[in-house]
Amino acid sequence: MILNLDKVREYFPALAGEWTFFDNAGGSQTLKKVVDRISQFLLSSDVQLGASYTISQLAGERLALATKGMATFINANSSKEVVMGPSTTMMLKVLSMSLGQTFTPGDEVIVTNCDHEANIGAWVALEKQGMKVKVWQVRPDTLELHLADLEPLMSQRTKLVALTHASNVLGTINPIKEIAAFVHDRNAMICIDGVAYAPHRLVDVQDLDVDFYTLSFYKVYGPHHALLYGKEEHLLRLPGLNHYFITQTDIPYKFQLGNVNFELSYGMLGLCDYLSELAQLHYGDETAPDLRNQMVQAFDLISIHEEKISDRLLNYLNNKPNVRVIGQSKADRQTRVPTISFVVDGINSSTIPAKIDQNYIGIRYGDFYARRLIEYLGLASQGGIVRVSMVHYNTLEEVNSLIEAFEQIF
Repeated sequence: MILNLDKVREYFPALAGEWTFFDNAGGSQTLKKVVDRISQFLLSSDVQLGASYTISQLAGERLALATKGMATFINANSSKEVVMGPSTTMMLKVLSMSLGQTFTPGDEVIVTNCDHEANIGAWVALEKQGMKVKVWQVRPDTLELHLADLEPLMSQRTKLVALTHASNVLGTINPIKEIAAFVHDRNAMICIDGVAYAPHRLVDVQDLDVDFYTLSFYKVYGPHHALLYGKEEHLLRLPGLNHYFITQTDIPYKFQLGNVNFELSYGMLGLCDYLSELAQLHYGDETAPDLRNQMVQAFDLISIHEEKISDRLLNYLNNKPNVRVIGQSKADRQTRVPTISFVVDGINSSTIPAKIDQNYIGIRYGDFYARRLIEYLGLASQGGIVRVSMVHYNTLEEVNSLIEAFEQIF
C-alpha cells in the first residue's frame, strides 16, 4: 500500500508554501488539526481547572482526554504515567532532580556519547551530589552502541542507563527492548530519549519495557510541548518537585511545576485525529476498530514511505566519492530513521546549507546538541555535519530537487 502524499500534505498548511522542509528533526511542520484543537481550547475553555462551574469542568475533561490520547500514542498502561511539560530537556531535568534524591553518593549512572545533550547533561549534573557518571561509547568503526561495551561499565551501584532510541545525528535505531532487558537483569533502570524516533515509528513503552521515556511534540507535528513517561510504580515513589502540599500520590501533577500548558496538551489530540484518519483513508473497510491499532496502521505506511525517500538520498550520497555518510548507509526502516547526516571532503559543513537556501530548501549543519558525538568523531573543526532530516510528508520529487541542488555544490 502506498502513502497518499497529496492527501497527507493537505493536513499541513505550511507545505502549500514555496519552501521544502528538510530540517524536520529540528521541528516538524504542524498539523492543522493540532492548531484547531488548540484554538478550540483557548476560545471555549480557557479557564483554570478544578472549579465547580461548567466551563472549568469542560477544561478538565479536555485535558484528561488529551492525556489519555497521549497514553494511547505511547501505549502507556495508564494516563497517570504521562507527564506533559514544556520540553524534553526540561522533563529530563525534572526527572534527574527527582530521581537524584533517591540516589546516594557513589551510585552510578551510565550515559552515552551519542545522545542529544538533554539526556546527558541532566545526569552529569548529579556528579555534584556525589554520583558517578560513566560513558557508553559508540564504536568508531560501526558508530553503534554494543552491549558488550556496556557490560563492563555496569556494577552493583549502577542505578540508571540513559540513551537515545534513535540518534538525531546518525539516524540509527537502537535495540531498546534488548538493552532494557539487559539493564533490568542487572537491577538498574533505563531512561530513553525518543525525540528523534517518535515522528517516524510508533512508540510502545510497554513492549520496550522501559522505565522512563521522553519525546517532544513539536517534532511530532505538534506545538512546543513535550511528554515524559514513567512507570507508575516509579512516579509514585519519586519525590515531587511541586508545592509542598501537592501529595506524593498526585501524579502527574507533582512533576508539573506551575501546572501543565492546557491548550498545547489538548492540541495533541489533533495528532490522534490525524493518525486515525490516515488509517481510514488508506485501509477503508480494513481499518482497525480502535485508535491504538489505527496508529499502528498509519505508522506502517509512514515507515514504508520514509524508507523509500531515504533510499533515494542515501544512494546518491553513497555514490559521491567525496561524500561520507555519518551513520548507516542503507535505508532499512527497521534500523534507521530518515535523518541523514554527511560531510564532504574539503568543504566546511557550514557553507553548504546557505547555498541550498536559494532553492527554497531548508537543511542545516552543526552538532545538533549532540556535541559530544561530533567531537568524538573529530568533526567539530569541519563545522559538524550537514543534516537532511525527512519525515513522511516529504516527497521523492523534493528529494530529487535537493539532489539537483547538491550537484551544483559538490
